[in-house]
Amino acid sequence: MRNSIFKYCVILNAVKNLDNTKQMFSRSFAPLWMTMTLLFILSACTEQVKQAESINRLPHIYPDYIGVTIPAGIAPLNFQVLEPSIEKVDVHITGSQGGELHVQDQWANFDIKDWHELTEANRGGSLNIKVQAKGKEGKWQAYKDFKIYISPYPLDDFGLTYRRIQPGYEVGGNIGIYQRDIHTFEETALMQESAVPGRCFNCHTPNRTNPETFTLQVRGEGGGTLVQKDGVQTWYNTKTDQTKAAGSYASWHPDGRYCAYAANAVHQSFFVGKDRNIEVYHSFSNIVVLDTQTGELIVSPLLNTDALEIFPAFSADGKTLYFSTSENCNVPAEYEKVKCSLCAISFDATTGTFGHQVDTLLHGPATDKSYIQARPSYDGRWLMFCRAERSNFPVSQKESDLWLMDLQTGKFRCLDEVNSPQTESYPNWSSNSHWFVFSSKSEDGLHSRAYLASIDEEGKVTKPFLLPQENPLKYYRNMFDSFNCPDFTSSQVEFDIRTARENLFSNERVQVKIKE
Repeated sequence: MRNSIFKYCVILNAVKNLDNTKQMFSRSFAPLWMTMTLLFILSACTEQVKQAESINRLPHIYPDYIGVTIPAGIAPLNFQVLEPSIEKVDVHITGSQGGELHVQDQWANFDIKDWHELTEANRGGSLNIKVQAKGKEGKWQAYKDFKIYISPYPLDDFGLTYRRIQPGYEVGGNIGIYQRDIHTFEETALMQESAVPGRCFNCHTPNRTNPETFTLQVRGEGGGTLVQKDGVQTWYNTKTDQTKAAGSYASWHPDGRYCAYAANAVHQSFFVGKDRNIEVYHSFSNIVVLDTQTGELIVSPLLNTDALEIFPAFSADGKTLYFSTSENCNVPAEYEKVKCSLCAISFDATTGTFGHQVDTLLHGPATDKSYIQARPSYDGRWLMFCRAERSNFPVSQKESDLWLMDLQTGKFRCLDEVNSPQTESYPNWSSNSHWFVFSSKSEDGLHSRAYLASIDEEGKVTKPFLLPQENPLKYYRNMFDSFNCPDFTSSQVEFDIRTARENLFSNERVQVKIKE
């Protein structure tokens, strides 16, 4: 029901007196009477708003959901009114295609079922939001109405997966990989550092939102690369005598047989001062492809050079592998010289071989920029990527923004609709390619949060919205984790952490071999 302490106290007192009253009724009518009584008590707690002072501006709310576009059936967009000395808010929502919703509480706290029904009834329309707030002096204020738009494009994926990690730590703070039902507020852990102490692990990477196929990599001593297919876990040692490191930053081929990785070494350096916190860099990086059917690594000399090849991403049809590359600089001393180009190379899945030519799509040194973390949409239309002033690790770059390339025309543009003065990174697509999720540090410049936005056939992108929480102010202001690598999952991920722990600490690995 509602989260008002006053309401719960009233309900508790009423329930305590029900035993005497129930004796007046038969057992068959008691449950119905109790339900009606509780509903009456709740309705009686709602204060009638009278003589509210009209304020000729929009309310200050957190999160900023004013004018956002959302999918029908998303979790309720609960919000707090950030006005001085607010004790109670009254929110009335009217659908452009019918239906309404009214709440009065300490914050806008909507019932999930009611919210779902209202948004489904207004798919392709809008919701008009009227906000009134009561201060400690007992006076009500009414703010200008605002709208939330309901997209005609569905978002039927179950939810998101992401890694929660405190900024600036390789190990510590109980790093965890979580999944979140985006239609409710339920969040569950897939893997946490407390279950595998002292280990740092990369993010859960599914094959185009498919929870039946995914990979993750545990770094350091006793580490390994996990590939799970249809519930079966296989732990690989993807380091060989001919490769410099194990794999990370993965991308699946659409057929689920091949998975591309960057074999690299990641390091961190910390700035002294307040303008910048951390610089993340790689001392080396090459790209390999694991054949999960044969346990072989496919290596191309074009992807294993003295330069740093990083962030592989297979195209929608699997015939192209996108990646970024930069010259090998003397990092960290020459960290400002790292400029990544966005490149592509062909791949033949029938033979498991790469092409003989690398095409440069965007040249980093020529434009004095860095193009990284390319993510092709699953319908083959778009290529989203990050552009930063430098670096092959955009999440540590304040200037990192999201850009979009039309793969039909080759034209590209900055996504001003979603970018902020702070870092945007880690974009990923929904299964129908009409929604994308990304990490943004727009709130405080330090913590990455997960935002969602939609895109239509012409490439028009809507204002992004912060991942909803039941009590958003409490959740985000009391939780100091960053959300790294958010990605969609079409259904719930089934993962046996006990089996994973046993396999990880057994040190039994399938040793990969280089394909001849």
